[in-house]
Amino acid sequence: MMACQSMPKSTPIHGAGDELAKPVISYGARPFYLLDDMDEGKLKQELKSCQAQTPKRTEFSIAHRGAPLQFAEHTAESYIAANRQGAGIQECDVAFTKDHQLVCRHSDADLHTTTNILQTPLANKCTQNFTPAQFGASGKLIKEASAKCLTSDITLAEFKTLKGKQDAANPKARTVDEYVNATPAFRTDLYSQNATLMSLDEALALYKKMGVKVTPELKQPTVIPHQGYTYDDYRADLIKALKKAGYQANDSIVQSFNIDDLTYWIEHYPDYAKTAVFLMEDANSAKDGKNFDPQNPVTWKYDLAQLKQKGIQNLAPATWMLVTNKGGELRMSEFARQAKANGFGLVTWTVERSYPLSSGGGWYYTGIQDIINNDGDMYRLIDVLYREVGVKGIFSDWPASVTYYANCRGI
Repeated sequence: MMACQSMPKSTPIHGAGDELAKPVISYGARPFYLLDDMDEGKLKQELKSCQAQTPKRTEFSIAHRGAPLQFAEHTAESYIAANRQGAGIQECDVAFTKDHQLVCRHSDADLHTTTNILQTPLANKCTQNFTPAQFGASGKLIKEASAKCLTSDITLAEFKTLKGKQDAANPKARTVDEYVNATPAFRTDLYSQNATLMSLDEALALYKKMGVKVTPELKQPTVIPHQGYTYDDYRADLIKALKKAGYQANDSIVQSFNIDDLTYWIEHYPDYAKTAVFLMEDANSAKDGKNFDPQNPVTWKYDLAQLKQKGIQNLAPATWMLVTNKGGELRMSEFARQAKANGFGLVTWTVERSYPLSSGGGWYYTGIQDIINNDGDMYRLIDVLYREVGVKGIFSDWPASVTYYANCRGI
């Protein structure tokens, strides 16, 4: 059932009219840093030849939570930064509050790491307030610091009093301030001094003023049903919010890791299901008892032909699932080949989310770490994803880097 609640005063939207719809788009310094860091060769020459091009908005560049490499994720400021970097599609990860209003958070259980809630009286409403780390007499860490604050612990009005911050927590913290002030070294707090949280309705209104498409992701709830609010209510409310904001199916790309969400939309909202995306990672795509190997179909949970027969039209696998190390060269994976052969539309996630790539890039570069050794290698990955795999878009924590590539390729 839908909760009927009086809505708090909306967040002022920073910028209006042409400032949002026709922003001054800029690449900034980062794409050029990446170009300089690339290995010498044809690709570097091709991309460097575009340095004088005019930055343009492109739907190939998908803002992942805004621009969280430097801005607090899922905040107005982060979305606006992504808009100024040419992102043609914006993302709101959707969770619900205690009064069943939809808000933008990557998880319904991340308020303690992405906001200042622990530094406010609302900490007392958290499922678990801050618990300091415990150390032995020798100083050895015995138990990590912890907290757990759900969006469903507080109302929308209370949610709107919080400020966003870079997603981080210090497991060795003895105090709340030590716990929340833990931004990774490769990110920054420089642009998170007044980070504005947003409801889904507010975010959609902002995106509408920008004139961009939207790709909201329905996040798995920690508690469902919740005080009479069912999973189907939640699934339906996302589509209802899109319609209310004037977002028709052609401008909306709903997404989920939960295949049951896709099945529900196929049955109840078939027009939105046509553009919907099934998100894939090893956790939801590996056969029981196996590690997902993009080169070995025996390890895959889903037969892709059968998945297509269910009515799913589009897939969004993690970047590493679509590529492989073939004799020291970055190439399309078998999983990508079969996805293309079955006619799926493909997007992928996420570049610019890893630590500096000199160490191999971490999880997003699984299976190809041996041939990744500098930040410029990210453009090698993007190039294979576009030219061989044929992805329609790439999520990025810093959209300018993808925008530059797309503009250079005329996408």
